[in-house]
Amino acid sequence: MRSKSSLLSFSLYDAGETLLGALLFSTLYPLYITEHIDPKLYSFFYGFSFLLSFGVALYLGKWADQRGKRKLFFSLFSLWVVLLCPLLWLTYALPGANFTLYLLLAVVHQQAMVFYNSLLYNFEIRGAASGLGVAFGYVGSALSLILLAPKLSLPNAFLWIGLLFMLLSLPALLSLKEPVPLGEVSLKKVFHDRAFMLTILSFLCLSEVAHTLIAMMGVYLKKVYGLQNIEIYRVIGISALGGVLGGVVFGRLTDKLSAKKLFPLGFFLWSFFILLLYFTPRDTLLVLGFFAGLSLSHLWTTSRVLVLERFTKEDIALRMSFLSLSERISSTAGLLSWSAFLFITHDNYKLSALLMVFFPLVGALLYWAGKRG
Repeated sequence: MRSKSSLLSFSLYDAGETLLGALLFSTLYPLYITEHIDPKLYSFFYGFSFLLSFGVALYLGKWADQRGKRKLFFSLFSLWVVLLCPLLWLTYALPGANFTLYLLLAVVHQQAMVFYNSLLYNFEIRGAASGLGVAFGYVGSALSLILLAPKLSLPNAFLWIGLLFMLLSLPALLSLKEPVPLGEVSLKKVFHDRAFMLTILSFLCLSEVAHTLIAMMGVYLKKVYGLQNIEIYRVIGISALGGVLGGVVFGRLTDKLSAKKLFPLGFFLWSFFILLLYFTPRDTLLVLGFFAGLSLSHLWTTSRVLVLERFTKEDIALRMSFLSLSERISSTAGLLSWSAFLFITHDNYKLSALLMVFFPLVGALLYWAGKRG
């Protein structure tokens, strides 16, 4: 699959998914529900939904890989995302029921993403498709937070988010095709694939740093450099530009060089970024922000292509479920590690950030061991 319409459809879905995450999962809903339940309870059940989603994805991924139903499940779960948004609007005055539907939405959304990533297999130029999707995702995230978030309020935001996601996902639902490979799929074989598991763990190490950066950069810039909100938005905005450019550039490089050769660059990029973060003066923070965007786009662009390139045969969706779970685990593990470093260093933010270099270094060792295995 090489047509421009297919590339555009794939990328628009990435923009819709990122918009859903930025507006609903990261911003509006946590602010709403934590007014009714303890934030710790919210975090527990939301984290549990990822484990539940992984279990579901293992079963459905294996079934879909064997029977060629990846596109079917992608379509069904995407439509369920669209349907659940109005249900959140209807139950807004019933926090308990609303939260239950939200957790269901989280599981459904994760399933849609597993099968969405598996459809990348169809593209001849997988790097370009993945990179363009990442670039569109950054554009969608930036526009949603800058233009939409200030104007949206619950419960009507549920309807608008559902509508926007539907419009952006519709081209993919109509045009993307089912990947060809079919055959027997062994869950036991995947679990015993040492090279695959070590590669997933190496991705998790990089993803821990990436998710910590996303979650804590604003706080870090305020605590260490004393930046005002408008200055923080400027740094984050520049990082989004780096993400857009990086998605396009690293996508093309992935097709030219292969993900197997390009993915290891991430261990250097993240180690170098962490060192720069320790030494960068205030007046060059915009350059650092741009470099952060490049590093993020490299990780998101190359990782899913790497799984397809090195490991998948018939078990496309099944292996993508491991990639999805590792990304979700890393978002929690990264923040826990960050909290532990702050505790150890007595709230020394610069030193705590420097200690995060441990993860890309360990990730590099795991990846090297996986290549040998």
